[in-house]
Amino acid sequence: MLKRLFILFFALILLNGVFAQDTIAPRNKRLTPTLAVASTAYVGGMTGLYFLWYTDYPQSSFHTINDNAAWLQIDKLGHSLTAYHLGKSSYSILKWAGMPQKKALWIGGLSGVVFQTSVEVLDGFSSNWGFSWGDFAANMSGTSLFIGQELLWNEQRISLKFSYFPTKYAQYNPAVLGGNFQERMLKDYNAQTYWLSVNIASFLPEESKIPKWLNIAFGYGAKGMLNSYSNVVSGNDNTPSYTRTRQYYFSLDIDLSKIKTKSEFLSMLLDVASVIKVPFPAIEFNKENGMVFHPFYF
Repeated sequence: MLKRLFILFFALILLNGVFAQDTIAPRNKRLTPTLAVASTAYVGGMTGLYFLWYTDYPQSSFHTINDNAAWLQIDKLGHSLTAYHLGKSSYSILKWAGMPQKKALWIGGLSGVVFQTSVEVLDGFSSNWGFSWGDFAANMSGTSLFIGQELLWNEQRISLKFSYFPTKYAQYNPAVLGGNFQERMLKDYNAQTYWLSVNIASFLPEESKIPKWLNIAFGYGAKGMLNSYSNVVSGNDNTPSYTRTRQYYFSLDIDLSKIKTKSEFLSMLLDVASVIKVPFPAIEFNKENGMVFHPFYF
């Protein structure tokens, strides 16, 4: 999760750098500086990531790992979400810069999987990690969701979103799940929920009275996880016993892209904010407790 958010951080730098250009310039004059900023962000991001994460660990020959069972697959959804939103943002930037739509779709849409595959390759040469085909498949699923919808509908009717709420589990293994709020937001998979947010009106006739901004959302999370594969905590034999449990959610959401604005910068901010699911009441289903109603879920 930390590495994925590092990539998103550089994507935000890319957004700010691009939109800081002269927005009244002709579109055909925006493309070259936009590509220059994108290239700089990619090279800078990968270089910074290498020195921050990998130089302190021994290197090895390229190898793969199978980590598909880790964290009840919550981490894989994080990969999908990152690839989806990187592709979506890059596509919007390239269109804004004047690149033809189809070309922008393939180049921008694939940027998420390119960024993340670069990270996977770095993992493959580190003895502490390895190239994960499960992660690669998750990256491709997020990219495919974005590109597929643009090809089919020329819009995003189904979005991937994220929400977070602190849990009690991190205190029992802070080295893995985080020792403070900032770390836990990144590391505690018990606290993360990933959503498929579906715009209702986009599937109905134009004359439908359903609000254009109203979505229904289907979420997935998990609880009771103190470590990646089991709840064994090194050096701590007194941790409570928890059952690792999958959680499924149904809720409402707001499609921020349906909020019309005349400002390109404000539209960009709404696009960035669309990664977060808007809090609403939610119904949860899990094997341990059955059905649970949350008056307010985030």
